[in-house]
Amino acid sequence: MELMVLLNALVTRLLFVLHSLIGVWRVTAVKKEPKYWLLALLNLLLCLETGLTLKFKQGRGYKWFSPAIFLYLICIVPSLWLLEIHHGTQYCGNEPGAVQVNVSNQDFNQSRDSSHGSEGTDHHIIQTAKVFVNQLSTICETVWTLALHQTFLLLLVVGRWLLPIGVEITRDQLSQLLLMFVGTAADILEFASETLDIEDVRKNYALINAILAVWTWSMLQFPLDLAVQHIGCKSSTPARRIPSLLLCRYSAELWNIGVSLFIQDGPFFIVRSILMGHFRIFNQMLVFFTAKNILVVTLQLYRLAVITLDFHATVLQKSRKGEVCCCPCEPYEARAHATGHQENEMKEFVAFPPKEEPQAPSEDH
Repeated sequence: MELMVLLNALVTRLLFVLHSLIGVWRVTAVKKEPKYWLLALLNLLLCLETGLTLKFKQGRGYKWFSPAIFLYLICIVPSLWLLEIHHGTQYCGNEPGAVQVNVSNQDFNQSRDSSHGSEGTDHHIIQTAKVFVNQLSTICETVWTLALHQTFLLLLVVGRWLLPIGVEITRDQLSQLLLMFVGTAADILEFASETLDIEDVRKNYALINAILAVWTWSMLQFPLDLAVQHIGCKSSTPARRIPSLLLCRYSAELWNIGVSLFIQDGPFFIVRSILMGHFRIFNQMLVFFTAKNILVVTLQLYRLAVITLDFHATVLQKSRKGEVCCCPCEPYEARAHATGHQENEMKEFVAFPPKEEPQAPSEDH
């Protein structure tokens, strides 16, 4: 096992565990009930996955799916749900979202003076850490929740970058996936913060749960890598069905369209439309992002129509020429099997030329 692969696998999962523990700590501090520390037991799943990955995959990833990302979602999403449902009433200062951390020099000096005589440097460090943690606890709950949302989405992208890739995905595909994740994370963060910050939404408990359910549903695209990978095509057969061939050729594009329509932009558009149509909630940003979702859904449907028409024209053209329509993502052996009989016939013709017929005797002879 390579040292760098092992290091990346362990460090990334350690970051996931630490971030999820911070989320559990915030829930316990907000709810003021120690029983919420039981949420930390979810990290045992991530530890188990780490051991299995190191044993069977030598630290490398899997094809099409990342168990570490999925288990990280399981560990952190319940904490974010509880924080959003609680939505603390702590005062955040004159400006909304203002972060005020006042760690005074007097507190540090007092902790240093109390530890200078007998306890030594170690006690001083512990006292300083306690003072810093106490000051962090004074930050209002809404700022903490927003910070956890932001770091959560950033850690998803960075973690996917640091996780060792499997043999099935290339560096080029990984770079494409990371760029898609950056845009996706920004849209998801905007959806959660923009809708849940509306005062009328906060008064409706069922609406909060619906928005969080859609937000959780949109997170399921992060463990999957199908948006940049073609599915494997089976051996070419004369009775190949058209839908299977279409899925084989455009699997990455079709998955990208499906994610946009059914996991992200489609559900986001439905939620925002309900807010404006049924609950009569209007503001400038809500209208803008609703229009943006409509535009994205329309363009994705247009892209799907273009792919279908182009594929239909290609199949029709090849059928008229009598050619075998093979998938470009098939292995070479599968494509060669479809046309190999023609090459074999040509080789046999060259290897065994036709026998010359005896010439008839001429009249002069």
